[in-house]
Amino acid sequence: MTAQLDKLSIDTLRVLAMDGVQKANSGHPGTPMALSPAAYVLWTKFLKHNPKNPQWWDRDRFVLSCGHASMLIYGLLHLTGYDLPLRELANFRQWGSKTPGHPEVGHTPGVETTTGPLGQGIGNAAGMAIAERFLAAKFNKPGHDIVNHRTFAFISDGDVMEGVGMEGAAIAGHLGLEKLVCLWDDNHITIEGDTHLAFTEDVPARFTALGWRVITVADGEDLGALERAFQDALKPCGKPTLIACRTIIGFPAPTRQGTAKAHGEPLGKDEVAATKQILGWDPESQFHIPTEAAANWGACVAKGAEAETKWRTQFQSYAAAHPLEAAELERWMKGDLGLDWLNALPSFTADDKMATREASGKVLNAVASHLPFLLGGSADLAPSNNTHLKGEASFSAREVGRNFHWGVREHGMGACLNGMSLHGGLRVYGATFLQFADYMRSSIRLAALMNQPVIYVFTHDSIGLGEDGPTHQPVEHVMSLRLIPNLQVLRPADAQETVEAWKAALRKTDGPTALILTRQKLPSLSVGKAEGLQQGAYVLQEASAEPKLILLATGSEVALAAQARTALEAEGIPTRLVSMPCMETFAAQPKSVRDAVLPPSVKARVAIEAGRSLGWERWTGDEGAIVGLDHFGASAPAEILFEKFGFSVANVVAKAKLILK
Repeated sequence: MTAQLDKLSIDTLRVLAMDGVQKANSGHPGTPMALSPAAYVLWTKFLKHNPKNPQWWDRDRFVLSCGHASMLIYGLLHLTGYDLPLRELANFRQWGSKTPGHPEVGHTPGVETTTGPLGQGIGNAAGMAIAERFLAAKFNKPGHDIVNHRTFAFISDGDVMEGVGMEGAAIAGHLGLEKLVCLWDDNHITIEGDTHLAFTEDVPARFTALGWRVITVADGEDLGALERAFQDALKPCGKPTLIACRTIIGFPAPTRQGTAKAHGEPLGKDEVAATKQILGWDPESQFHIPTEAAANWGACVAKGAEAETKWRTQFQSYAAAHPLEAAELERWMKGDLGLDWLNALPSFTADDKMATREASGKVLNAVASHLPFLLGGSADLAPSNNTHLKGEASFSAREVGRNFHWGVREHGMGACLNGMSLHGGLRVYGATFLQFADYMRSSIRLAALMNQPVIYVFTHDSIGLGEDGPTHQPVEHVMSLRLIPNLQVLRPADAQETVEAWKAALRKTDGPTALILTRQKLPSLSVGKAEGLQQGAYVLQEASAEPKLILLATGSEVALAAQARTALEAEGIPTRLVSMPCMETFAAQPKSVRDAVLPPSVKARVAIEAGRSLGWERWTGDEGAIVGLDHFGASAPAEILFEKFGFSVANVVAKAKLILK
């Protein structure tokens, strides 16, 4: 009877996947069908979760890295008792449903992260395991393992092909994240056909080389083998675990199983009916859930409630023994920054000439002791990015500190940061040169899509990099980052604006922030006025009379604009200088605020930024001008490059006079 009930429960999950995709006439039925046995074993026997409280924070995390198989997790969530009614599964991929084409965190109860771009889920899962280890090391006490959960992920052939996936796997292996368990759906199929068309490497050997324990399941239909694999995966070994599980995509569809046709398109009405007949189901039924299967899956509700109740009892005991730590843990999980860090922010003077990357490092270290949950690091560039927390240990396989060494793995870093942020309890940052933001762009985009407050520290922000040449000089990157919805892009003009930029970044809780910082030293211009950064743009230097001209600039070019303003004023042209460190924030201000900074009556405007000019016309209007850089840079000292490419007082003044005519 147990075997029959197991089979019925698994087939229920398979049928829901087939029916959802078929009704939508869109989606991926084969992988959910193949992974149903593994999902059944994990979710009913091993996964610690409470369907009635998806946010219980000592739950195990489950990541469906192969997000195209979304009907698998939707079926699991419905069957195990989450707030996802059957009508939502029948409304798969439709407007207004809670079952979008790929899982989206915050949209569907029980979904831990937004997946779909392959490979990302491995890094997300690694980040969640990192967060669990950090919090456990910080708060657990002898006899009180109050933070004690695992991260499970289902990954696909595509996930292990993608570079970001392997960067995440390498990080997990290097850090020895033994509470991370990934099941690899080894089905040999991608969109174009058999994986051997492009993929012949030995995946288990590769993961072994990356520092993982590898467990093999030869048949993904063998429930006993799957249960033993998960049991073995939970045994301590100092390594993350890969379960290499051989499956047949689309099983048991009679003509589509094992083919690319089962991957990314509906099986077809006839094939669905034939598959149901093979399973012993009514071929005419749709979204049918047998009573026995519903009760079997539904047992997860009572089991989950019991697990959470047990934990809450443990937490009460912990709080009684360690009240300060318990209160601190609750504050961390709420994301409460407190106020102490604001008083710790440094202040700079008009004499403080420094690179904004240097000022950023000073800010970071000034607030670090007041924000003990703030942690991060660099993709092998901490001395250049100024992101090292002084006096803090490193996070490694042997110790748990706040400084992360991601290696030359920008994309993996980005994916892990997202997972750390999603886990909760931490604020995280990651750093590299701005030029290499492209290597992690998909991770940045996902952070924005998921409303995660990850902070990116991007230094060496323009041709000011100098002699390294055009391969390392980001000319299109700032404007390109501004194109990502919900990403706050801040390019401060000096040290004091950098303080305000960090303040804005830490206060933002509904999306990521990119801090764009210089290598070269900049004069201090904003002392006493830098708080204007919080509205995105502000008047840094006012005209001597009613302004006839407005100069707009960001970052290092604000100093140039200030010099040009002085020259124009000397020629009797009243000129206002506006610092615009964040276009997105300024654009969101009420019209009255925007008009106060940029009066509509002043049509003569010149924007100055050492990057692509596209986008500045919004602020300069048809009658304005832009001093930008619409070509690649060159290898030479920075001051030579700025002069040669028109970032000079003479050129700005000439542009201004031209539009005034």
